[in-house]
Amino acid sequence: MTVQAANLAGLDLRAEIDRLRKERNAVILAHYYQRPEIQDLADYIGDSLELSRKAAATDAEVIAFCGVRFMAETAKILAPEKTVILPDMDAGCSLEDSCPPDRFKAFREAHPDHIALTYINCSTEVKALSDVIVTSSSAETILSKIPPEQKIIFGPDRHLGGYLNRKFGRDMLLWPGVCIVHEAFSETELLKLKAQHPDAPIAAHPECPPHIVDHADYVGSTSGILAYAKETPAQTLIVATEPHIIHQMQLAMPNKTFIGAPGADGNCNCNICPYMALNTLEKLYLALRDLTPRVEIEENLRLAAKKSLDAMLDLASGTVGMGDLGARS
Repeated sequence: MTVQAANLAGLDLRAEIDRLRKERNAVILAHYYQRPEIQDLADYIGDSLELSRKAAATDAEVIAFCGVRFMAETAKILAPEKTVILPDMDAGCSLEDSCPPDRFKAFREAHPDHIALTYINCSTEVKALSDVIVTSSSAETILSKIPPEQKIIFGPDRHLGGYLNRKFGRDMLLWPGVCIVHEAFSETELLKLKAQHPDAPIAAHPECPPHIVDHADYVGSTSGILAYAKETPAQTLIVATEPHIIHQMQLAMPNKTFIGAPGADGNCNCNICPYMALNTLEKLYLALRDLTPRVEIEENLRLAAKKSLDAMLDLASGTVGMGDLGARS
């Protein structure tokens, strides 16, 4: 047992977190990929777009973001006056890691006639180099508003970008990043599982590679997959995304059966996001107690990144079109 764990022994962490939430006037945001015990005490649970909006709208003084670093940074970009804490600052993202800002900047400069449509799973610096940020739940809406003759760079997820290219007949230039969680699904094991449950539809996240997406009955964001689970009459559903989303499905639909898509070993637990798993109740308690680790962003960088996030929120809400954004910039 670590010294830190020993010091917390005997504490009712849930009660202490609730106490600190009130004392700090804090709101706890949790992504669907968080551990069930964190989801259960969060004020809001959602995917990146939902949580971005909650971050901007909340009147809390402190945002405790249980997710990964780029999500907490997004909250700080949209709500700079608030204190934003992340239980573990090492909670990064393989997609963010795949796209260093200096390389992305050079890529943009090599294609000056392209706009940068960039997945939210990236650093603040890459957001500042982008024209429009998208999430998996907003990408299709936003792409449909961009004229077909407009050349586009899409990064950092080549699988999401490839899915959008195929669906919309586009030819976006794709950055070669992947999500290590969705990359780990096995087509062979998925087909074996489907043979065991022939009536079970497959719901897949578009971060999955084509050999997984091609077998899916539904492709969409985490919130989209959850909505599909509620709408489908099927009593069993195979879920090809990070398996902690299944916790919300089981809470909402206890009479249905949800099976995580397997990795090469036939087990869905190999697809748990190692970055999301770094957040724990103990770390959340300490973050609320000490108001650290704290997300800080230099103001000029924040404002540059905010332009691409504002474009996302405007286009996703339908309040403006791409032409309006171009005229405004």
